[in-house]
Amino acid sequence: MIADKNSIEPTAETPLPNSKKVYLPGTLHPDVRVPFREISLAPTKDFSGNLDPNAPVRVYDCSGPWGDPNQSPDSTQGLPALRAEWIKRRGDTSQYDGRDVKPEDNGYLTRGHEEFASQAEKTKNRLEHFQGRNGQSASDRRPLRASAGHPVTQLWYAKQGIITPEMEFIAIRENGPHSTLNSQPSTSLRHQHPGESFGASIPKEI
Repeated sequence: MIADKNSIEPTAETPLPNSKKVYLPGTLHPDVRVPFREISLAPTKDFSGNLDPNAPVRVYDCSGPWGDPNQSPDSTQGLPALRAEWIKRRGDTSQYDGRDVKPEDNGYLTRGHEEFASQAEKTKNRLEHFQGRNGQSASDRRPLRASAGHPVTQLWYAKQGIITPEMEFIAIRENGPHSTLNSQPSTSLRHQHPGESFGASIPKEI
């Protein structure tokens, strides 16, 4: 059975019920936008029959652009390069020519196999070629490498006392929407079992 791509492709027009995608901004890096899913809660009825409204709950959201009414994602174009501007601002990387794309990178056995599948209108569930974003081909997104004589890892930046946008993004996400980092009120949702640390020293707030 072969399904049409449009019949299984998730769209921004079909959000999850009783919830919406929200973004929390960074403090050190205002252009950081951390996605959360805000779930609406039904009111609680007390013993007198009165309804007590409940504030919505924010949880992890790893669905990318889907469910965001301001986005129109297309799987053939790929995702936006979220970190591109952050990396560019640091000024310690340079582009270089990567290797050529091979047929097996796109799910084909050989170049001939690839051409045959294209003529057969991809009826055997072969992968489509990556078209790139805004007319930019896959080859236009060249790989990067360090160019300033030091590593370009988050560990290296942390050892230099540099808090990168990536670090702030993760801190907000891991602390949750009730973190003091984004000025959200603390609620009982923050109370959770500490679990087993296995010797690690994990602070209450990252």
